[in-house]
Amino acid sequence: QVQLVESGGGLVQDGGSLRISCVASGGPFVSYAVGWFRQAPGKERDFVAAISRSGGRTSYADSVKGRFTISRSNAENTVYLQMNSLKLEDTAAYYCAARLRSSDMITYLESRAVNYVYWGQGTQVTVSS
Repeated sequence: QVQLVESGGGLVQDGGSLRISCVASGGPFVSYAVGWFRQAPGKERDFVAAISRSGGRTSYADSVKGRFTISRSNAENTVYLQMNSLKLEDTAAYYCAARLRSSDMITYLESRAVNYVYWGQGTQVTVSS
């Protein structure tokens, strides 16, 4: 099993940038694909981005494509989400999640929260006008 802890959330102005982190422990991090999801009050938990075991493949929701970048450092057991050009609608609690993969690939499976077993506690990102 693996434990995940997010950090780096906060208050940022519309158009600003923020970088959040997901640190993993207790499991073979190199064997996990990792995804970022977000959830606003009264809303469903939506897919944001995912990254393969080595970082060689990435996937993004249309709503964040071109603005957000997911990356990982397996040596540091950490996945990052760099968020640029933030909008009011990006306000949400952001969660990272991990699922075992037998190869360095991601598919549509990584875009669905139901396919993940391990989740962090979330970090709040609030964008103000």
